[in-house]
Amino acid sequence: MPSPSFGFQVLDPRPILKYSRLRYGRLEARGVPAILFGVAAIVLATGVAGAVRRAASLIPETLREARDFWRVARPPRPELAS
Repeated sequence: MPSPSFGFQVLDPRPILKYSRLRYGRLEARGVPAILFGVAAIVLATGVAGAVRRAASLIPETLREARDFWRVARPPRPELAS
């Protein structure tokens, strides 16, 4: 590979693309798609972590409301009546 005129060697992407491989169950990706899936997974994990961090103070109240909703929404069970 010829040396570029700006003074430093450019990284050859062929080895990176050759050895980039992602396997998850039956899904397999190689090369650029594997790199894109990996970057997308990192971005998704960062977004989920940020959302959980922002909503952390609301989680106990949300769970309390969900429990109350479940009590109201489910039909009464006659075998539990006293």
